[in-house]
Amino acid sequence: VQLVESGGGLVQAGGSLRLSCVASGRSITDFAMGWFRQAPGKEREFVGVISWGGSSTHFIESVEGRFAISRDNAKNTVYLQMNSLKPEDTAIYYCARASLLPGWPPTRYDSWGQGTQVIVTS
Repeated sequence: VQLVESGGGLVQAGGSLRLSCVASGRSITDFAMGWFRQAPGKEREFVGVISWGGSSTHFIESVEGRFAISRDNAKNTVYLQMNSLKPEDTAIYYCARASLLPGWPPTRYDSWGQGTQVIVTS
């Protein structure tokens, strides 16, 4: 599967962005899909994940209540809605396909996109 993120950009603190992740080559219907980010000089970190059917999501505490993940399996697309953005949200954002392993939230991901840059100015 190939994953392509889009929707990143420059936004002022308090603003919103919606990132998209379009999959091709294989359907993502059966897979949980996650979002990760990597800030300058830091390691990549998990941001959130949505279950294969979209009924469950899980986020890190720092984005809980501000970010939301949704999916449109008919379009093979996953979205990350980011509201009330803060300068510390500045990072390259990646989507990833979770491995088909039991357990929630997923801990392993096997396919990654190239990322989209998000810059939040104060």
